[in-house]
Amino acid sequence: MSRTTSGPEWSGDMLTQPEMVEAFATQLRGVLKSQGQFVAEVREEAEAMWKANKPEGYSSFEAWWRHRWVVSPFREIQEHLEAAAKLTFDLEARYRRGRHEIPAARQAAALEKKKAKETPQVTAGTGTVPPKPVEPPTAGAGGRDFLDLVSRERSA
Repeated sequence: MSRTTSGPEWSGDMLTQPEMVEAFATQLRGVLKSQGQFVAEVREEAEAMWKANKPEGYSSFEAWWRHRWVVSPFREIQEHLEAAAKLTFDLEARYRRGRHEIPAARQAAALEKKKAKETPQVTAGTGTVPPKPVEPPTAGAGGRDFLDLVSRERSA
C-alpha cells in the first residue's frame, strides 16, 4: 500500500534551530488549545442536554451520579489537553538550554581553560573570555508556520 503525504516527512533533525522549535511549539500549542476548546464545547452540550432531559425513574442522587459518570471523562480530557499545551513552553525552554545555552557556556569554559594553559599567569583575571551571547528567539517566529520553515530548510 502506497502512502502519500502532502508535506515534508518528519524527522527529529528538523528541530536544529531555535526558531523552528519555537514555531513547532507555537503551532502545537494552538492545536492543543483548539482541541481543548472543542472538548469543552462537547462537555457543555452534554451537561446541558442531561440537565434538560433528566431520565425518569432515577433518584436525584442516581441521576447526579450517572451525569457525573458520563461527563467527567470530558473534563479530564480537557484538563490533559490544557496541561499538554502548557508543556510546550517547557519544550521550548529545555531545547534552548540544552542545545544552545549549556553548550555555549561549556565552550566558553573550555576556551577559558585552554587560554589559561597557554598563557602564563601574569595577572589574575586577564585571561577570562565572556561566554558567547545566545540570541533570544525572534518575536516574529510566533507568526511563522513550522511546516513552512521545514519546507524552506529542505529546499535549501
